[in-house]
Amino acid sequence: MSVRILALVGSLRTGSHNRQLAEAAVKLAPEGAEVDLYEGLADVPFYNEDLDVEGSVPEAAAKLRAAAQAADAFLLFSPEYNGTIPAVLKNAIDWLSRPYGAGAFGGKPVAVIGTAFGQYGGVWAQDDTRKAVGIAGGKVVEDIKLSIPGSVTRFAETHPVDDAEVAAQLTEVVARLHGNVGAAA
Repeated sequence: MSVRILALVGSLRTGSHNRQLAEAAVKLAPEGAEVDLYEGLADVPFYNEDLDVEGSVPEAAAKLRAAAQAADAFLLFSPEYNGTIPAVLKNAIDWLSRPYGAGAFGGKPVAVIGTAFGQYGGVWAQDDTRKAVGIAGGKVVEDIKLSIPGSVTRFAETHPVDDAEVAAQLTEVVARLHGNVGAAA
């Protein structure tokens, strides 16, 4: 049985380095792990309890929840926007935290990684993401961290999958997350 890991990327930009990291995770997933890169976060409306009514949840939000319910674990990729988590990723977390007490994260393991232009690789945003997803019900695997600085120069001409150091680190992240499935209970 393959472990399904849902990848959510906090950048909507087509050429995003965090998206490229997620693409690399899909390609580098070890045997027994399947990383699914979620498409469609741009279509999910901002969370609003008035919209979150059983039977009339917006289609894009319902699709996100269904994909999350089917996942065994989550791998979140967060760039850093003005020192914190991007709105699109926070919005996804908000939708997946509901209904209260029965959200899609439901104690499943979650790892947060990413890259940013700055010298710390987006650690503030990644820490904020860990906090939000933990409150939302995910079991944050605190010892899985990967913050890659200098994304604009490091990945200017090299896709992360072709960067041997990053590929090795990313493979280890996915393998360790895979190993936490079942240990989350």
